[in-house]
Parts: sequence; C-alpha cells; structure tokens
Amino acid sequence: MAQLINLEGKKGLIVGIANESSIAYGCGQAFQAAGAELAVTYLNAKAERFVRPLGENLDASIIMPCNVEQEGELDAVFAQIEKGWGQLDFIVHSIAFAPLADLHGRLIDSSREGFLQAMDVSCHSMLRMAKLAEPLMKQGGCILTMSYYGADKAIPNYNLMGPVKAALEASVRYLALELGEKGIRAHAISPGPLKTRAASGLADFDQLMQKAQQQSAQKRLVSIEDVGALAAFMVSDAAAAMTGETLYVDAGYHIVG
Repeated sequence: MAQLINLEGKKGLIVGIANESSIAYGCGQAFQAAGAELAVTYLNAKAERFVRPLGENLDASIIMPCNVEQEGELDAVFAQIEKGWGQLDFIVHSIAFAPLADLHGRLIDSSREGFLQAMDVSCHSMLRMAKLAEPLMKQGGCILTMSYYGADKAIPNYNLMGPVKAALEASVRYLALELGEKGIRAHAISPGPLKTRAASGLADFDQLMQKAQQQSAQKRLVSIEDVGALAAFMVSDAAAAMTGETLYVDAGYHIVG
C-alpha cells in the first residue's frame, strides 16, 4: 500500500509512553512508519526499563527522563532537542495524573492539593512544553494532547479529571489562537476508552469500556493504532489548515445521545 502520510524530515517529541499499550506508543509507531525522527521521554528510573526498549523500537535518537513535576527536567529535554536537532516539528503530550484519593471521590470532595496537582501535570505541563517548543518550531509545527469525552459530558467515575480535561481542551484552543500566525497548530485528540495504565486508575473502567462498545455507532472499541493513524495525519502537512480542534477517535460513541 502506498504511504499516504509522509513525515520524512520531521522531528517529533513524544511524552507519555509508559508501556506498549500506551496511546503515545501507538502514535510513535505511526510516526515512525511515516518516516519521522523521534525523541521519547520516560517518567523516572523505574519507568526507564519499560520505556527505553520501546524508544529503541521506534529508532528514537533522543531518550531522556522527563517528570514535569521535577524542576529542570522538561527544560533539559528541550535543550537536548535544540542541541541535537536545532528544530522541532511536533509534540505529543500524553500525560495525566490525579491522586487516587481525589480521583475516586466526588469532585466536590477533591482536595485543593490534588486538584492543583492534576491540573499542573495534566494541563499546564502542555503549556510549558508549548512555550519551550515555540522557538524550535521555526517552520511551524503541531502540538497534540490527549483528552476524553468526560471533558464535554459528565461521565460517572471520571470525577476530577472531567474539569481538568475540559481545561486542557480550552487551552488547546487558546494555543491555536496565540501561535497560529507562526504556523504552529494545536489539537486535542479524544479517544474512546482504552486499556492503558492511566485508565486503570478509574473506578469501574471495565463497565465504561463495555458501554462504549455497546453504544458506539460502530459497535467496537478503538485501538492505539487508530489513534496513531489520526495523530500522524494531524502532524503532517496535509492538515496544515486545521487547528484548535478536539478530534474524536471513539467509533462514533460521542455522537450517540
């Protein structure tokens, strides 16, 4: 089959690979297949033994630690990208976190500290990445982040992450507005429920997946490959006139009332 998406010569940063089931890894596989050169980060030393082999599978030329809560680690990643590449064409921001006590309880019972931590890791970190990426995206670029339908609708057990993801989607629109004249685009991708490590923290997640399959227009779940295919298109030049969107990859679940 002819390659429809060509990312030859493009260089991208992927933040959020935890294991081979990660959405970010599905994106990385699609980018690699389309010819992009990649940088991959891992959370900490414990995570490195899982992530480094996956980065090597993606032929990543940069593999570095990046805990966005640790002062200087994000800056170090971008400093290495500037030193090694001198440019950056796209970012995948695929990280989210909330303390379990706050995630499993009612939103109104969430602690101030837990709410702020969830917002910092899951939303504001994308803004910090965008700021560091801006001078490296000299010929324009694309910033992708991962959301969920719970940003738009009240989903049982999604709790604290609902308003956090809503803030993330709003931030995407403002990034698109502020950086558009420089040719830098921003999008949120909103996949249907996937069995990722992050999703396993949600209460009754198996029931959520079953409901999504039963009620989606296509009567199926989606895969990390489905998400990766869209991500590769969105960072390509073929999507150069698109920005500020929340793009659903959920087999049509969000269109069913």
